[in-house]
Amino acid sequence: MASDRLGYLLKHVLAQLTEAQTKALAPHGLNGRDLAVLSAIVSGEPLSQLEVAARLRVDRTSIGDLLDGLEERGFVERRRSPEDRRRNVVVLTELGESTFETAERIRLDVEESFLAPLDSPARFREDLRLLLGE
Repeated sequence: MASDRLGYLLKHVLAQLTEAQTKALAPHGLNGRDLAVLSAIVSGEPLSQLEVAARLRVDRTSIGDLLDGLEERGFVERRRSPEDRRRNVVVLTELGESTFETAERIRLDVEESFLAPLDSPARFREDLRLLLGE
């Protein structure tokens, strides 16, 4: 039976989680991919567009479109690096920072609710990291 296959189960669990996050983030003008990009940008020193792509493990051609959309909505800006004027970096705007904080709380709430049926959500996360080799 297909529902006994690990790939099937993982795929459909991910689809349900993605759908729940998409619905919860939509009123804030974001989706899960947008939030991942904002998260990569906010975590540390200013990154170039290519560094954001590398951090997210996405193709460098697709990161441009993602950043363009976030920039059009006022969440990020591309600027010259103050340390190296030859380098451009991507930074969150004030709106991007506040939206990220709100969206991150929403993401955590959705995940908590999604994992609530499990006896040990923390153990589940640990097991997934183990499977990923982390």
